[in-house]
Amino acid sequence: MARDKDPIDPKGLIREAFRIDGISAPECRSIFVDWALSVKADDHAPLIQTLLSRHEDVPDAHPMKQVLQEGLAAKPANVRRGGRAARFTES
Repeated sequence: MARDKDPIDPKGLIREAFRIDGISAPECRSIFVDWALSVKADDHAPLIQTLLSRHEDVPDAHPMKQVLQEGLAAKPANVRRGGRAARFTES
């Protein structure tokens, strides 16, 4: 029987990360990046919040939970400015 795809975790990466015993923080970061690239969203924060809510019963010390919290707190990089705005800084 085929499982319906979860639009928030289509590959099941986050779900599986929480199931892996002894998973490390670097492994969780790698999984998080793969997840973020696989989900089409302009703003991942609401999706991350939903994932944290789904796994609220997991201890806070779990590395995947910590990575999700870091992802929620991370500020997106500045957008590249082109043309004249890129050549002149604001005073």
